[in-house]
Amino acid sequence: MQIVRSSAALHGLVGDLLGEKRRIGLVPTMGNLHAGHHSLVALARAHADVVIASVFVNPTQFGPNEDFARYPRTPDADAAGLEASGCDVLFLPAVEDMYPYGIERSVRVSVPELPDVLEGAIRPGHFDGVATVVAKLFNLVRPHVAVFGQKDYQQLLVIRRLARDLGYPIEIFAAPIVRESNGLAMSSRNQYLSEEQRGQAGMIHATLRRMAAAVRDGDPTHEIETQALATLREAGFVPDYAVIRRAEDLDEPTASERDLVALIAARLGATRLIDNFLIDL
Repeated sequence: MQIVRSSAALHGLVGDLLGEKRRIGLVPTMGNLHAGHHSLVALARAHADVVIASVFVNPTQFGPNEDFARYPRTPDADAAGLEASGCDVLFLPAVEDMYPYGIERSVRVSVPELPDVLEGAIRPGHFDGVATVVAKLFNLVRPHVAVFGQKDYQQLLVIRRLARDLGYPIEIFAAPIVRESNGLAMSSRNQYLSEEQRGQAGMIHATLRRMAAAVRDGDPTHEIETQALATLREAGFVPDYAVIRRAEDLDEPTASERDLVALIAARLGATRLIDNFLIDL
């Protein structure tokens, strides 16, 4: 696996690949990788000749009280894991390379409406940072396909809207959530959980499944959401939300909607966890 640390070097490499008519797959990450990330590489490999993964902890998607400085950085382990999973190129840029005029003076990309609810309402500006760095990566890598995890469901919708609205000729793939044995969605933040909390955290997935079953039984949405919040609180969580939304755009569903998604965000101790479950009626 080749490691590239500058945009200029990546530009040259991508130019050579495109000149050779190679099909490029992109896997953007923030590092501290686990099996869930490696599954993204496998999916990209199935649809591309060359897989380029980026590891970049993007400062513009962290709020002032969030954990940018604390976010775990494990570049050596990340490189080893990516190479073992079949990645061809690792792009490992510095903040100064991605934001050459400084963070405060950088061009920002903003997707309207979708970022105003759920995660976006709780973390103002977060999705502007996501959209900005993904647009930069799309411009640098010029991929034919890009792979993102379904666990960050709202982020996935924002990126799909970004790609379509700005005319990127990129096929966006969603990789299924990879879970631990108790159903807990794999996440870099899981390492902050104690052993007891890690076992307890499986309650989120169980609650999502119960929400989906209640939807299929025809229970009213507001009752499902109220019960889910109560269940989480009784189990020791501090939930931000537990909702049923339209899968396409996270609008509140009408009675005739067929494609829905249940979403939960909740704190367990000091760790904030998110998860979702697609519901097909």
